[in-house]
Amino acid sequence: MTDPHLPALTGQVALVTGASGVIGAGIAEQFARAGAAVVAHYHRGEKQARALVERLAGEGAEATAVQADLTDERQCHTLVEEAAAWRGGRLDALVNNAGVQPVQPLAELTAEDWRWLYDSNVTSAFVCTQAAATVMGAQEGGGAVTHIASIEGSQPAFGHAHYNASKAALIMHARAAALELGPRRVRVNSVSPGLIDQPGLAANWPEGVERWTRSAPLTRLGRPEDIGNACVFLASPAASWITGTDLTVDGGVSAHPTW
Repeated sequence: MTDPHLPALTGQVALVTGASGVIGAGIAEQFARAGAAVVAHYHRGEKQARALVERLAGEGAEATAVQADLTDERQCHTLVEEAAAWRGGRLDALVNNAGVQPVQPLAELTAEDWRWLYDSNVTSAFVCTQAAATVMGAQEGGGAVTHIASIEGSQPAFGHAHYNASKAALIMHARAAALELGPRRVRVNSVSPGLIDQPGLAANWPEGVERWTRSAPLTRLGRPEDIGNACVFLASPAASWITGTDLTVDGGVSAHPTW
């Protein structure tokens, strides 16, 4: 199922967290199309993750699904260990995609809500990165870590104070981790998507979809494979001198002036 338009990742192993979701599945699919063997992580979406693995296998790709609750530090380490052990101890790419996006007005947020979201979106990525860096730093060629952040990491939205802050934290964590892990040949970057299309979005939020489509210079919503393509590039040899950066993938929406 190799896609000639993607950088070749043949022989590499990629772990994608949250692969049971729409964006995570799109990322996993593009890694598979680039030739990588894919470990598709899921928490509660076993049915979706198994279906993804079956679909990829049917297209000739190597893929497996692994369950873990990433709010549990021990399970984060176990996930990375299992991903590396699957293909002889190697892990070339980690995409920290798993996360949550609840809508809660700031006045109604509790400290417990805040901690839960940070554990889900930020702490999980930190622990998985730390575990993956141990594997990557000890292997020839190092490895690449990519956090899935959001343009909401720099542009706030109503009801998303905790989510906005978590995505900003991921962007800065990628930069800080890149600084420390570079000497071990581990590159760390982030990708900030705009609005990504998914089943039911247009029906449930027609005004938002219309507004986004009108605002985007490229005149469409993002697709899961758009984010996957960015992650594949950042994990590839073509990006071997890119680390500590955030790649915005939003169809140009954030290019609009705010005045």
